[in-house]
Amino acid sequence: MNIINKNKIRIKLKAYNHKLLNTSCENILNTTSITESKTIGPISMPTKRKIYCVLRSPHVDKDSREHFEIKIHSKIIDLYKPSTQTIDALMKLNIPAGVDVEIKL
Repeated sequence: MNIINKNKIRIKLKAYNHKLLNTSCENILNTTSITESKTIGPISMPTKRKIYCVLRSPHVDKDSREHFEIKIHSKIIDLYKPSTQTIDALMKLNIPAGVDVEIKL
């Protein structure tokens, strides 16, 4: 079990747009399938919601408010026993601008 843990790369993807997130996950899985490394995922994590409450009027009517919400979608992909070709292919991969990528070794 320790051998597997040493040769593992975890890719964490976050985005506001779930369609961009799904396409970037598909791109990552396609590149890893070409280099034949074992992948687990994409695993969907719970969607985080941020709700902002804003007063409609700056002076009077404190009871009149608007609520805005931002949803943060996230997914995890694990790569086991990646080769140098896999890492090079992932570095050359174009990921859309709205997707945040974290890579842990």
